[in-house]
Amino acid sequence: MTRKSLTKKQRALEILARIQRLYPDATCSLDYATPVQLLVATILSAQCTDERVNKVTPGLFGRFPDAESLANADILELEELVRSTGFYRNKAKNIQGSCQMIVNDFNSVVPNKMEELLKLPGVARKTANVVLAHAYGINAGVTVDTHVKRLSQRLGLTKNTEPVGIEKDLMKLLPQPDWENWSIRLIYHGRAVCKSRSPACGVCELADLCDMQLSQTKVK
Repeated sequence: MTRKSLTKKQRALEILARIQRLYPDATCSLDYATPVQLLVATILSAQCTDERVNKVTPGLFGRFPDAESLANADILELEELVRSTGFYRNKAKNIQGSCQMIVNDFNSVVPNKMEELLKLPGVARKTANVVLAHAYGINAGVTVDTHVKRLSQRLGLTKNTEPVGIEKDLMKLLPQPDWENWSIRLIYHGRAVCKSRSPACGVCELADLCDMQLSQTKVK
């Protein structure tokens, strides 16, 4: 089996099979106990590592464990609790605004529909996909973070540069039950092997299917 002999869809499915073998136990890296805690942790993860978020959320959720308490929290205290995740004022504002809407419009329950989640302050498709997949087991789309964006482009599966366009391309190539499966495992591979500045192509088990490796070979 060579890269040239495979269609883009066949390559995507082969990559999926390989990353499933490579990272069989991969799961969401964020620590949470409830859907609202997952929502909050995902909002905090924007432009911040999951490791940092997991250091912040025990104190945050110890003080404000649910939508009601977050909706009524003192905003200055909330800002201080999430400060180390970066962009803390905006994140605190969005967390509180989302929780107020959850309390007032959704009977204190995080909605399980994409169109309703997207109404919440600070929630775009990435956050909504994570919440739907991991809180409710609903694969509504493909979560596109920086790792998924980088690897999907390097692997030649999309030419889009915007997350929504990348997501649409990937949804056409992958079976719906594996949409979140794909994202989680590609994130693991991005962290471990296909790093932004120093991809370890020499030990990458996807190298023979990769556009980046192919272009480097042509240059040589």
